[in-house]
Amino acid sequence: MNKEQLISFLRKEGFEEKIVNAFEKIQREDFIRDNLKNLACENIALPITNDQTISQPSTIALALSLLKLKEKQKILEIGSGCGYVLALLSEIIGKEGKVYGIEIIKELAEDSKERLKNYENVEIFNKNGNKGLLERAPFDRILISAALEEIPKEILEQLNERGRIVAPIGPGFMQTLTTIKREGDKFVVAKEVPGFIFVHFVE
Repeated sequence: MNKEQLISFLRKEGFEEKIVNAFEKIQREDFIRDNLKNLACENIALPITNDQTISQPSTIALALSLLKLKEKQKILEIGSGCGYVLALLSEIIGKEGKVYGIEIIKELAEDSKERLKNYENVEIFNKNGNKGLLERAPFDRILISAALEEIPKEILEQLNERGRIVAPIGPGFMQTLTTIKREGDKFVVAKEVPGFIFVHFVE
């Protein structure tokens, strides 16, 4: 699959044009190993480092779609890895929005900081994400890009009123991509899409 075919595939899947346009603009090959660049436009997950992966484009597009992104929002991604999704988020919410990434693996955090150094609305932290990013909270949207059995309450409480969080939830090797909305002090499951395999949340 080439870039044109990938973009055509995402459009046929029904993703919003602003999401498809972000995939068209951001080059996935800039975020993966040199020996895998020929696979950059394939709709498959690829290894990056330390047993971590970059998710397949259609899975990322679905997660972004579930977030219901808008311009000028304040977004947190926990488990930001190589920085590819941060770049997509930055493109979708625009220069007046703000994107924060948390990555526990130092090598990935440093590499992504270098890759995204020209993105003025992106800030990356090398730390454990299990408590979110209280010093920058609250957030309009939170994306967790690693599998966990339950979202910590500390992270949920960093959502704005009517905020939305998307995370792969489930035990073992199969998760459900779950959307949770904040309604006052309540956190309501808005949508569940089963059948995903994510790397596990690193404590």
